[in-house]
Amino acid sequence: MTRLWSAFLAVVRSREVTIAVIALVGIGLHLILRFGIETSGTVLGFPTDAIPLFVALACGIPLLLDLARHLARLEFSSDLLAGISIVTSVVLGEYLAGTLVVLMLSGGQALEAYAVRRASFALEALARRMPSSAHRKTDSGVVDVPLAEVAVGDSLVIFPHETCPVDGVVLDGRSTMNEAYLTGEPYLLPKAAGAAVLSGAINGDGALTIRAEKTAIDSRYAKIMQVMRESEQRRPQLRRLGDQIGAVYTPLAIGIALLAWGVSGDPLRFLAVLVVATPCPLLIAIPVAIIGSVSLAARRGIIIKDPAVLEKIDTCRVAIFDKTGTLTYGQPKVTEILAATGFTREESLAAVASLERYSRHPLATAIIDAATEANLRLDDASEVSERPGEGLRGMIGGRAVQVTSRKKLLRQSPGSEGSLPPLSGGLECLVIIDSRYAATVRFRDEPRTEGHSFVRHLKPQHGFNRVLLVSGDRETEVQYLAEKVGITEVYASQSPEQKLALVREETKAANTVFMGDGINDAPALTAATVGIAFGKGSDVTAEAAGVVILDSSLERVDELLHIGRRMRRIALQSAIGGMGLSLVGVVIAAAGYLPPVAGAIAQEVIDVLAVLNALRAAMTPRTLSDC
Repeated sequence: MTRLWSAFLAVVRSREVTIAVIALVGIGLHLILRFGIETSGTVLGFPTDAIPLFVALACGIPLLLDLARHLARLEFSSDLLAGISIVTSVVLGEYLAGTLVVLMLSGGQALEAYAVRRASFALEALARRMPSSAHRKTDSGVVDVPLAEVAVGDSLVIFPHETCPVDGVVLDGRSTMNEAYLTGEPYLLPKAAGAAVLSGAINGDGALTIRAEKTAIDSRYAKIMQVMRESEQRRPQLRRLGDQIGAVYTPLAIGIALLAWGVSGDPLRFLAVLVVATPCPLLIAIPVAIIGSVSLAARRGIIIKDPAVLEKIDTCRVAIFDKTGTLTYGQPKVTEILAATGFTREESLAAVASLERYSRHPLATAIIDAATEANLRLDDASEVSERPGEGLRGMIGGRAVQVTSRKKLLRQSPGSEGSLPPLSGGLECLVIIDSRYAATVRFRDEPRTEGHSFVRHLKPQHGFNRVLLVSGDRETEVQYLAEKVGITEVYASQSPEQKLALVREETKAANTVFMGDGINDAPALTAATVGIAFGKGSDVTAEAAGVVILDSSLERVDELLHIGRRMRRIALQSAIGGMGLSLVGVVIAAAGYLPPVAGAIAQEVIDVLAVLNALRAAMTPRTLSDC
């Protein structure tokens, strides 16, 4: 709400609103002085036409300068007719008509700004998480140093509830850390000596002493910020729907106006045609349809952060899904524990659960839940480490316990393959106790019940040509899900950088929709034509996306697709219908039967009709989903 209010205030303080208010007041004063008070055409010695002249000049010039910049770039936008009308009205002394056009132009721009304004908070949300300094531990005590001065090997102290400044390893102390920014899930991970910590994680109630393993600029959090910044800079610039129509309509209207002037020899005909042709249904009706659709979506638990999404989503032809939390529920469950000879299921589960309490891995929660359901006692761990390529290690009750993958185990012990169970679909981890293979723990993250029907209906109902599944998980698990939901194009073991590169390549060829739920999806969400974030666990992910689905439902995505299509249809009806009525008025004005002021009033009536039709976008239709 705070950000929405800030955006609203920014629009209220905008130049367009100021100009619209001045124009409205000026028109009101002029009409009162001209028709409500006997003034003999003057007030305090000034002609009553001085007010609309002042408004047309003072308020029209800033708008005209903007239009001139567009014209210099050969951008013939829907506002060009209004600009020509303002200039012509002043030249011909039709000041009231010019002021009415100023009101229409500035009012439409202000309304559109309210509908489409979206400050980019993504990088700000990332930057706000990081401290500007770190507490370095020295022989003389703890001193604060700028974050940029932290070197690899420095001992740093992280006090309770502070943000971890760099990637490192715990040297001393016990606490928990919230690393939800990385996974999008509210994991509170215990930390003890040997446990790895990530930059950007929020410390719990205990103080920790860590050894910096990377500098701030090389830490994982900084890398994510770098990728996000690049993605934000390369975000496609969307062209307004109104300008697409205006590019055809504007030259046509100018041609008719010139023809009317040339045939009649009366320059007022030129002005009258332009005033009637001023494309206010484009300037006002389309933003009204957008605002109404944003409101409708919000009532369905769909937060439209970038209203341009509504213009583009119906044109997207490639759907790209992340796996966990998007096509699945994001809650893996232990399905099987295969104990090796000499070990029991309970013994292996208790050992791995005791160690996993110190891990950030998403499977840790599933293992701990399984141990809790089995009423197993969990012991404290010591000498915990989780280095790349080694898996999770630690001492549990005097025994060395390691949790690793099949690939890593075979790399460490090439001859151990015969003792392992056959590879199957789904996720798995292997438990090593005192250097002996102890058990295989298998998991499943089941697909959403509506997943198959949703994927199947994308092509026939919404015109998607391709559907891709892109995940950081291993291939067997991704293929298992792909078969369940009916996706044939699969990309497994993808890093955030690889996801970003893939989305960029696909977006070059066709408009794309990317759906994900973790901060590692944020760069891809930003690079896609339309980025849809599931859930509200990560502020950064939500800010990077154009849309946030609050209840993580594929049915809501389908509703978004329908809302976007419906908005585009209603906006086009309002715009093209309004343009059609305007063209009728243009013909009448060209024939000399509609003077400039009357034409401006007629245009306002057309605007009202167009806006009334656009307001239908806010109404809830009988159905919004067909999956």
